[in-house]
Amino acid sequence: MKNIVAAATASIALMAGNAQSQEVLEMTSAFGQNLPILGTAAVDFTKNINSISNDVEFEHYDPGKLVPTLEALDAVSNGSVDAAYATSGYWQGKINAASLFAAVPFGPEAGEFLGWVLYDDGAKYWQQMYDDNGYNVVAMPCGIIAPETSGWFKNEINTVADLEGLNMRFFGLGAKAMQKLGVSTSLLGASDIFPALERGAIDATEFSMPRIDARLGFHKIAKYNYFPGWHQPATLFELLVNRDRWDELEETAQNQIRTACLATITMTYAEGEATNYAAMVDNVENNGVTIKRWPDEILNAFEGAWDEVVAELAADDPFFQEVWADLQEYRAGYETWSAIYLPRN
Repeated sequence: MKNIVAAATASIALMAGNAQSQEVLEMTSAFGQNLPILGTAAVDFTKNINSISNDVEFEHYDPGKLVPTLEALDAVSNGSVDAAYATSGYWQGKINAASLFAAVPFGPEAGEFLGWVLYDDGAKYWQQMYDDNGYNVVAMPCGIIAPETSGWFKNEINTVADLEGLNMRFFGLGAKAMQKLGVSTSLLGASDIFPALERGAIDATEFSMPRIDARLGFHKIAKYNYFPGWHQPATLFELLVNRDRWDELEETAQNQIRTACLATITMTYAEGEATNYAAMVDNVENNGVTIKRWPDEILNAFEGAWDEVVAELAADDPFFQEVWADLQEYRAGYETWSAIYLPRN
């Protein structure tokens, strides 16, 4: 009996010790969990890591519960928040190269992008960007989605001139290209876009894929949905962890976090591929949306504007130039492979 009691006491003590040693990290998300894929990705990551680790536990918080979305990077860096699920494109106003690790206009699609990040130099430069700019964070890829729509417009766009003077919500590096064409751009969080459209503060918007945009109701106001999403052929998402908190974790816990992020990459990509077409059909058949493809003239104008933007950024920012050159070198090599196996129109 004494042996049984002693064993039970030891077992309870061991469990208590494990509970006390488990690190709990509070994580803010840039996207509300009401949003399919974008918002549920952070929730799924939290469930995944918490289900496989006894060493670390993440607590998920929607945007604004801990800090506003666009303040998440600074909050993680200074330690007021342990972690953030976001996209580096939100830091474009702070770091010129930030969107090169989020979405590149006329750039790589999902498979090519992941190859550069995971098996070439992308992840190295991603972390270096934060280190060189004084951010006390560890960054890792933690989600990806395929091409977005190019935008929702209240009126049909037939020429480049029709874009001039528009006020539009736009993301990342693509916004700089739109500005070259006379569009006034602003970066709004998901919950702020519909009210801005409704009251006329903006004339048009882009946000994400059809499945995600449907939840935000853009089709109720803007009836023209344009493709392709030249500005975001693929969009990467990141997990940021305060470096001091990261260094406190055992290597096993760190590896579990990275593994949970790799699972999230798979889930976000697959879910988007599986569900977008139904949203497009619903938009046409039930929501009165007209789906349009940009004519070559306008697509060429977008690409020309982007070429100007990237040349200016590379000339003014040595780090941007280094990363851009590395990505272009990788893409040239990738073309050897993709030109053979990918169908060409």
